[in-house]
Amino acid sequence: MQLVAAAPGRAHQVPPTCEVVVVGGGVAGVSSAVVLAERGARVTLLEAADTLGGRLGAWQYRLPDGTEQVIEHGFHAFFRHYYTWRAVLRRADPLLRFLRPVDSYPVIARQWPDEDLTGLPTMPPLSLLALFARSPSLRWRDVLGANRALGIELLGYHPERTPAALDAMPAADFLDRVNLPERARMMLFEAFARSFFCDPRSLSSAELVTMFHFYFLGNPEGLAFDAPDTDYLECIWRPLDTYLRRNGASVRTGAPALAVRPGPDRRWRIQLDGEELLARHLVLALDPVGLRALLDRSPLLRQAAPRLADQVDAVSVAEPYAVSRLWLDRDVSPHRAVFSAVTTEATLDSITSYHRLEAPSRAWAATNGGAVLELHSYACTAPDGEQAARRMRAELDELWPETRAARVRHQVTRYEAAAPAFPPGGAARRPQVRTDAPGIRLAGDFVTLPFCAGLMERAAMSGVLAANEVLAEEGAAAEPIAGVPQRGLLAGLTPFTRRPGARRSRR
Repeated sequence: MQLVAAAPGRAHQVPPTCEVVVVGGGVAGVSSAVVLAERGARVTLLEAADTLGGRLGAWQYRLPDGTEQVIEHGFHAFFRHYYTWRAVLRRADPLLRFLRPVDSYPVIARQWPDEDLTGLPTMPPLSLLALFARSPSLRWRDVLGANRALGIELLGYHPERTPAALDAMPAADFLDRVNLPERARMMLFEAFARSFFCDPRSLSSAELVTMFHFYFLGNPEGLAFDAPDTDYLECIWRPLDTYLRRNGASVRTGAPALAVRPGPDRRWRIQLDGEELLARHLVLALDPVGLRALLDRSPLLRQAAPRLADQVDAVSVAEPYAVSRLWLDRDVSPHRAVFSAVTTEATLDSITSYHRLEAPSRAWAATNGGAVLELHSYACTAPDGEQAARRMRAELDELWPETRAARVRHQVTRYEAAAPAFPPGGAARRPQVRTDAPGIRLAGDFVTLPFCAGLMERAAMSGVLAANEVLAEEGAAAEPIAGVPQRGLLAGLTPFTRRPGARRSRR
């Protein structure tokens, strides 16, 4: 559905004097820069790393055997209802030829048979009915024994009511009180909750319900997703870098913004190493850690925008995530899925068979007769990457016994804490795109949006909304934005939130 439409009669291009600095070259920053550069703004995109991408970034890596590989922060699913992000990607590849369907999406556990979430009807409520009809983990009698009021809240996402009713409750408590059997909870809901890089005990129930709506109940495309057939550097970031430059943008990697302070004529000074930029418009598209660090180095910005400073200080970071890529000396069983979500393990949350997914890993496996696996822990309790990798490997061997005899030829592990948390009670303090600093906008997957979206789509949508704020101030029409329906199947029913004797609102 159309969420933002271009205003008829407004100019498409901004005046030639429009100057914008975008700080952060991940999904949010690049999405904002693409729209603004197309509209004629003089865009400078600053990225501290050597390549674009943020948490979707990729970089060259030479294995000890001399093979060149590209590695990333971890596997990402490109769901088909990521309308905003796919629109940005179409700038570089109009047909999205680099995306290939991932045909199977099982949730696996040691103690239960796999739960395959593919092949469901795409349109709700048929998707929900089909899940009840075929799922080995969730039967109709389980649904009848569930907490009716919380079940309706789960199926009845409402953009205002859901945060008001459920934000203070941890997702783990919500799942406890829904009263589903352990198998259904772990196979269907626990694995889903952890995929947002948060432990359910530290995740808001409102966020869980919102994401359940966005990815399942409100998603007209279904749960099927695609993935790139080669590395992100080759198919996403180099083409988008080229596209930005072709549209007149200055793309500067290895260029961190050190501080921001007010400048002359309602402009902002952005301090770099050895130079300073001036711009009327500034889009800060950093992760929570980088954004807070920038504000800490910018006391005059904090003074000029106290609300922004308070909101950024309130943003919390989720538990670390760990990603371990293994180059093994033998293949795994042929029936193993390209991507498997994992539940009930202490550390391991997903397994990706990269040698069955993308070209560089496929070439290495064909040459060496092995396999390339990625083990991912979304909310990692291990104290460091080495221990996380060791734990995930041990859990892999229990889930896929054929890997026990495999020898690791090469291994690369990343252990970082950069994903945003959505803690209980935190929604009211989360920053928005518009700030109290005139000309400064925020973008990122931690920013509160007026529309329901998650993960990469939330980042891309925030970037386009930040660009739209600039366009509006410069007198230009907005960039259209599409999204999923913004109400749940049972949004008109509110048994959990109504007080006894309260009159039902007609809104």
